[in-house]
Amino acid sequence: MKMNSLVDAAMIDLLYEASAAGVKVDLVIRGICRLRPGVPGLSDNIRVRSVIGRYLEHSRVYHFAHGRVGEGAWYIGSADLMPRNLDRRVEALTPVEDPELTARLAAQLDVLMADDSLAWELGSDGRWSHVPVVGTLDTHQHLQAEALGRRRR
Repeated sequence: MKMNSLVDAAMIDLLYEASAAGVKVDLVIRGICRLRPGVPGLSDNIRVRSVIGRYLEHSRVYHFAHGRVGEGAWYIGSADLMPRNLDRRVEALTPVEDPELTARLAAQLDVLMADDSLAWELGSDGRWSHVPVVGTLDTHQHLQAEALGRRRR
């Protein structure tokens, strides 16, 4: 899942429940995250990253899969997992079913999870720490180059 904020207690509890059941959960949260990843017995299977750089990203991507990564249900939309978004606003999610588009979404999430230039990781203590900078993958430069390449084609 990729979003700006994760603060809704009911959604966090569901993610904890999934983790306790053995589900691997990768989250890319740009801003506020009240979930605590890596807590033994609660969220051992959850990783939380944030990628902060030149561009302010607002995309929300939700991927649910059982089995191979890249398969399953894909959604894009406007909602962060926050009470104000889930309880007091009209938000929209739409499925993405085109294989070419789901492949692009999967590739973008892979880049966000592999970034070693702009990425931060959330620890079980609630503190963000910078991913050790190797400098081999900068999400923003990578995705900008991809966009320019598609434009030229």
